[in-house]
Amino acid sequence: MSRIKKRNAFQIFLAVQKALFLRELTMRFSVSKTGVFWTFFEPFVQVLVMVLIKVLLFGSATDNFDFAAFLALNFTAFNLFKNIITKSMGAFTANKALFVYKQVKPIDTIVARILVELFITGVIVICFVAIGLYFDYDLKVQNLPMVLLGFTWLVAFAFSLVVLLSVSNTFYPSVGKTVTMLMTFLMFGSAIFYTMEMLPLEIQSLLLWNPLVHFMEMIHGHYFYVLDDGLVSYYYMALWTLIPLYIGLWFYGKLEERIISL
Repeated sequence: MSRIKKRNAFQIFLAVQKALFLRELTMRFSVSKTGVFWTFFEPFVQVLVMVLIKVLLFGSATDNFDFAAFLALNFTAFNLFKNIITKSMGAFTANKALFVYKQVKPIDTIVARILVELFITGVIVICFVAIGLYFDYDLKVQNLPMVLLGFTWLVAFAFSLVVLLSVSNTFYPSVGKTVTMLMTFLMFGSAIFYTMEMLPLEIQSLLLWNPLVHFMEMIHGHYFYVLDDGLVSYYYMALWTLIPLYIGLWFYGKLEERIISL
């Protein structure tokens, strides 16, 4: 008589993530064709618009680096962060019907949505690289391991924030609406269209309080040979990653049963 093999906790987690990932991916792409279009083409439109604005206002004079590649890199990083936050904040409420299965934990739904965003971002990156190679843009990377570390750390930072925000948004829905509105201001204040060295010292000192600026400066500072990470505080980035993560997981642990029972 064959004995049923019992799965360990990690195997259960992987099985849950596979099911949730496929579910989230199917739901994302089955809503509307327009939504699918903008999911993949919004970054290209953003880059095109900003390049056109630069050409119209400042002419076609060349920078020390490829401006289109600079924008593509920065928008990819920012959109990854923004989408992780905005798409995952409502994960608990949207998936509450699944919590009747004891294998599915609320935090699993956040992880699954982050994996979906990473998948979409991966497709977008491949498209950007293909277009860049076709049009002969400068795609040489100064320090690829540090760029990849910057993206990985950015995802960890987003995860630390979204755990705390998801718990808050479950009980206070206005939190999610406020954060979504703040994303527009963050886009203009997070060194996406410019480097910090381009700005006066007074504005630099103000914007450097924004932790996202440090992530953006780290990523494009290690990508382009003419840029650097001289203004990046890795200690500040670590604080903004670890402190919200600790607070978010602490609240999640205390309120998990209430989240499930809502």
